[in-house]
Amino acid sequence: MAAAEGRRGRPRRRDDDPSDDSPDESGRESMDRRAHYVEISIQQAMRRGDFDHLPGAGKPLDLRAVHDPDWWIRRKIEREKLTGLGPPALTLRSEDAAMDEHLDSLASEAAVREHLDDFNRRVIEARRQLLGGPPVVTALRDVDDEVARWAERRAARLRESATRREREEAAARAERRSRRPRLFPRRRRNS
Repeated sequence: MAAAEGRRGRPRRRDDDPSDDSPDESGRESMDRRAHYVEISIQQAMRRGDFDHLPGAGKPLDLRAVHDPDWWIRRKIEREKLTGLGPPALTLRSEDAAMDEHLDSLASEAAVREHLDDFNRRVIEARRQLLGGPPVVTALRDVDDEVARWAERRAARLRESATRREREEAAARAERRSRRPRLFPRRRRNS
């Protein structure tokens, strides 16, 4: 008799059999209960003020890259200012953006050419790999054009440095002249 009885001591009927439930309705009640429980928990936390002083409160959501499947890694790299991490498409793009600054820090034309050759090789290699992730849209750099631009920027920096040095030397000479004691001090005229 116990085997024939269902829950709460009543006799089991044919429609009480869990194997007869349709797949659409089998977990519906428990999911509705969970959703209700979660909603109540959120409302209680809001009343307690648990969400009041969170970082970013009152600021608009950054929804520019909603369609980007790699949004989370892009944000992590931007927020932490990480370099050398992430998919090659992102690292090459950020390296390309800072290329002029990096080239300006190099001392010789040979070093500039070597760095540009390495950069172009990595762009080509990233285009060949089919690892997934964002596409590699970084353009190759023309080595000769970049070397010419580097030489122009370097010459401009050298001219600016020489001009600044001349101004500083002229100011130092003028200051030394003003501090030098006069052998024959000027006399004041009484009118």
